[in-house]
Amino acid sequence: MPSNNPAPPLHPLQKLLQRRIAIIDGAMGTTIRTYGMKEADIRGERFADSKKDLLNNGDLFTLTQPKMICDIHRRFLEAGADIIETNTFGATSITQSEFFVDDPREHGGRKDPAFYQRIIDDPFLNDLAWEINEQSARQCREWADRVANADGRQRFVAGAVGPLTVSLSNSPDADDPGFRVVTFDQVKQAYVHQIRALIAGGSDVLLVETIFDSLNAKAALVAIREVFDEDGKVLPVMISAAVGRGGETMISAQTVEAFWNAVKHVDPLAIGLNCSLGPDLMYPFLADLSEKSSAAISCYPNAGLPNPLSPTGFDLEPPDMARHIGGFAEAGLLNIAGGCCGNTPEHIAAIAKALAGKPPRALDPKTSPHTPPGGAPSPGPPIPLRLSGSQPFTQQPGVYMILGERTNVAGSPKFAKLIKEGKFEEAVSVARQQVENGANVVDVCMDEGMIDGVSAMTRFLLLLASEPEVAKVPFMVDSSKWEVIEAGLRCMQGKGIVNSISLKEGEAKFRENARTILKYGAAVVVMAFDEQGQAATYQDKIRICKRAYDILVDEVGFPPEDIIFDPNILTVATGMEEHNNYAVDFIEATRWIKANLPHAKVSGGVSNISFSFRGNNRVREAMHSAFLYHAIQAGMDMGIVNAGMLEVYEEIEPELRELVEDVLLNRRPDATERLVDFGEALKAKNAGAAAAEKKEEEWRKGTVEERLSYALVKGIDTHIDVDTEEARAKLGRPLSVIEGPLMDGMGVVGDLFGAGKMFLPQVVKSARVMKKAVAYLTPFMEAEKAAMAAAGQDVKTQGKIVLATVKGDVHDIGKNIVGVVLACNNYEVIDMGVMVPCEKILERARQEKADLIGLSGLITPSLDEMIHVAREMERQNFKLPLLIGGATTSKAHTAVKVAPHYSEPVVHVVDASRAVPVTTSLLSEEGKPAFVAQHRAEYEKLRRLHSAPKHKLVPLEAARANRTRLEWRAEDLPVPEFIGARVLEDFPLATLREYIDWTPFFHTWELKGVYPRILEHEKYGEQARQLYSEANALLDTIIEKRLLTARGVYGFFAASAVGDDVEVYTDATRKEVLERFHFLRQQTAKENGEPNRSLADFIAPRETGLPDHIAGFAVTAGIGLKELCERFRASYDDYNAIMAEAIADRLAEAFAECLHKRVRDEWGYGRQEDLTKSELIEEKYRGIRPAAGYPACPDHTEKGTLWRLLDVEKSTGIRLTESFAMWPGSSVSGLYFAHPQARYFTLGKIDRDQVVDYHARKGMTVAEVERWLGPNLNYDASS
Repeated sequence: MPSNNPAPPLHPLQKLLQRRIAIIDGAMGTTIRTYGMKEADIRGERFADSKKDLLNNGDLFTLTQPKMICDIHRRFLEAGADIIETNTFGATSITQSEFFVDDPREHGGRKDPAFYQRIIDDPFLNDLAWEINEQSARQCREWADRVANADGRQRFVAGAVGPLTVSLSNSPDADDPGFRVVTFDQVKQAYVHQIRALIAGGSDVLLVETIFDSLNAKAALVAIREVFDEDGKVLPVMISAAVGRGGETMISAQTVEAFWNAVKHVDPLAIGLNCSLGPDLMYPFLADLSEKSSAAISCYPNAGLPNPLSPTGFDLEPPDMARHIGGFAEAGLLNIAGGCCGNTPEHIAAIAKALAGKPPRALDPKTSPHTPPGGAPSPGPPIPLRLSGSQPFTQQPGVYMILGERTNVAGSPKFAKLIKEGKFEEAVSVARQQVENGANVVDVCMDEGMIDGVSAMTRFLLLLASEPEVAKVPFMVDSSKWEVIEAGLRCMQGKGIVNSISLKEGEAKFRENARTILKYGAAVVVMAFDEQGQAATYQDKIRICKRAYDILVDEVGFPPEDIIFDPNILTVATGMEEHNNYAVDFIEATRWIKANLPHAKVSGGVSNISFSFRGNNRVREAMHSAFLYHAIQAGMDMGIVNAGMLEVYEEIEPELRELVEDVLLNRRPDATERLVDFGEALKAKNAGAAAAEKKEEEWRKGTVEERLSYALVKGIDTHIDVDTEEARAKLGRPLSVIEGPLMDGMGVVGDLFGAGKMFLPQVVKSARVMKKAVAYLTPFMEAEKAAMAAAGQDVKTQGKIVLATVKGDVHDIGKNIVGVVLACNNYEVIDMGVMVPCEKILERARQEKADLIGLSGLITPSLDEMIHVAREMERQNFKLPLLIGGATTSKAHTAVKVAPHYSEPVVHVVDASRAVPVTTSLLSEEGKPAFVAQHRAEYEKLRRLHSAPKHKLVPLEAARANRTRLEWRAEDLPVPEFIGARVLEDFPLATLREYIDWTPFFHTWELKGVYPRILEHEKYGEQARQLYSEANALLDTIIEKRLLTARGVYGFFAASAVGDDVEVYTDATRKEVLERFHFLRQQTAKENGEPNRSLADFIAPRETGLPDHIAGFAVTAGIGLKELCERFRASYDDYNAIMAEAIADRLAEAFAECLHKRVRDEWGYGRQEDLTKSELIEEKYRGIRPAAGYPACPDHTEKGTLWRLLDVEKSTGIRLTESFAMWPGSSVSGLYFAHPQARYFTLGKIDRDQVVDYHARKGMTVAEVERWLGPNLNYDASS
């Protein structure tokens, strides 16, 4: 039963952190150097005869120069430190051995586990380590209490547990990446000894710091837990990592979010970053950690970069550190602050003064906190499973997790053979292939009679850790032998999964194993197995899972989201009647677990279901797919499955699918015999351009300069290599060709485009020709590079511009076009692509010495990321103009939301035609002042307009009272032909072609008009006709050569409106809610009887008792697009690359429209339509297809519900980014509503009362709701 014990009282340091930012001390080593200590000073009498130099063993000063060390502690305390660290950074027997034991490598030996076992067992080193730690803690304790008694302010002693001189993550032997000089247990034993001494000396907290190697840190954390458990005394724990410029731990290359996932189970008082970087470089990684972590955040960076000429050895003086750390506090990132290398007491005093009075970072948990024993799981939306390798992994809504099984000796004969033959390095390639094929987690199992499981598991995981592309994903340690599981846990720097534990050996053993797994921070698979044996029936499955869940959550304190039940997938179609319901029992047990055991996950070994049909892969593949289809609908989260043995459910031959489902769902008594007969029949069946010559055109008779100019203006690249070589021979140098005829030709192009006499498609073609010419000349220019540099000659561009689609967004057609147009006008463009994090954009801009940065984004969350980039540019003192563009951006939003955060010009660019004049004005010494003055005045006017009275809104309850009034009648609620989801694999592009709406295609190319009238447009007609012809020619090629693939999934579901939500049910009985869509309601005051609409208005309310339905879909035409565009760009053909992107977008929209027609037909009300294709495009039919992120439903996170409902990623390959953008970008998703009066509308502005209501309905924080709905808020969320 859950405990009613009160929560333990807060530690005094926790209370302090709630009130203000605490100050931690600075660098002991730096400050020691200011005392001028020499070798004799550290040796004293005690170590006078030591063979090795000791001066760099700073911990030893604790014993030989205690007065100096105490004086340093006093100075840091008087400077304002609340926390002082013990001088024990290297006070383990392992690190001390470097100063007192001969290196065996100097005598032809090597350091290895045998060597370090002697170190661990060495009495002298153990006694020395204990003495340093205990004495240092006592010295700190004495001075912390002295100063506290003097001024009445409590001070705290942090027992410092530093890194080691050895690594558990990396091998020092390039020829043997699986070798480690030391074992996990040896490192843990050294740390246990240190930790006990620090506690004995009076430490208040334990600080595991300067973590270069995450696995070393995990050994320290395991040691801490074991000391707490054995000695019965628990102290708060602080953790601090040292990351490099890329934000990864210095040796083990783990990102900060992955690191947090790996140590969160410790429930640390604080987590943070220290050392390795100065504060300026640390900022983005600290911000990321602050966003992800529920613990307090600490930060004590180095005083800049090393500088041997500085008195401290580092660049930054006290005022510099105070300014940087003060900025961190103003950004709301800090709970604990101080300094590492290069920071003296004077630095700490300046930091303390700068932070005085500044509020600490709020300590509201960002994620599910650790569940203490007896604590009940929090209600609300399911908490995702969070794992990590070197990269973080977070379970995404609606995404089925694939656990790769090919590194399981029981599941892969090839892998087993390699392991048995000792070919471990070759076996790594099997794991690499699984990751490349999309495995989210790599399952490793070494259970085989002829294999030493402990040794094999250890060596293989250590090899995987040395393989970056594999090490980035989490590992699952899979074994029936507990010693093999523990061996695997000792090798995982991240947060992995243990597979498995059970109640087979009773509750005591179950608790013991669970506590061990929790100590290492792994998630766990729990088998439905108890003292009576394996659960086969539904009742046994749910009984055992409930019993195990209660023990884990209520007694052990295991986070419920880290519990993964395996209710046993057992083999069906064995010929034994009692096995016939095994699949049904698993599916129903899964459904029960998801409904009754909050946040728990469900997994299973999928291939078990089909063992009866070994040797008949066709039947097995169909069984796996059909089983997964039904199990995932019931809530199955993940499974061990070979993705290569999965048939697409909709592609299973109908007869085979029916036979398979008869077996799986136990629908008829002769199901097994029928499937066996069919399988045997299948086995018996086993049966597999011209070029035309052209006459030379008239223009080919001109001079080479004239020919190049003509080719550029007309976009003809047929002869470009020949003409460029002729020009090079004539002019003598490649640079002369670029600066002469090529730039002259592009000048003509720019003039014609600026005058409106050339259009965007023509400009992009011109750029293609220019790129090919420059590509031809590049080798010649490289050969001349040294001579050119000596002569001071270089290609002088008008400016250098960094372009990027911001983090979380995948859309880039507009950005690509802008880049081409700017390049055509002699700007150097560095295009960083899509989903680019802020720190990467700014780092590249610095590297390239860019003159301007341009940001692009299509989805609403990109707006927040653009604001973040602007803030960072201001914080980092950039002086470049910032351009903002993309479909969701606007001049008003840029003026009101982005520009105020950056003091340099921030300009919205509406399209490619404005990019050149804006850029030219901003980079012109003469024209910039006037342009900026006019621009600032215009944006200030927009801000004043925005600050005017807000829209008149009505309270949410009043808006609901004014909902759309519909007369609900059964005849308006058609019943679809089927319930559930269907997959459309490789949908014919030729069919989609007939549904293309060409008007937006022309808009992409900035040709404004409506198709087909635009083809006869007085100004654009000729260019539009040529563009249309070339687009269709490319489309012909795409269809003929199958260069793109279209996939989709759609489904019908029983549904009812409940308030502003729509409940979706598992089946037509409407007894069980499968998912819930959350919609918003217009709050603008309405006149003339107009309602305040919500999409929920168009689904029959539950209280009417009428059976209504909703449909959903997700389609893509972007599979293969990335590769196609890369081929074009590799040939310097931006024109066809952009053309392909534009066509793919149109095909995706056509797919959605084509599918809507099918849905209307299958819903029963569309078959009477007699609409032309143009009428279909104009949507002159019944029903609507709104989408998340669009005007009626602007919340992009609702896509997650649709992804779960349709299992979109598994069915189609379309995935959601962290900002809920769809990838591939040429994808469309949404809902289909069938009611005759359903109509599109714009939500408009909403007020706080609806935001609070939505937060309660969705289970999101208010801040999260405000972030996702920012453009719709009728108030300033920051006030």
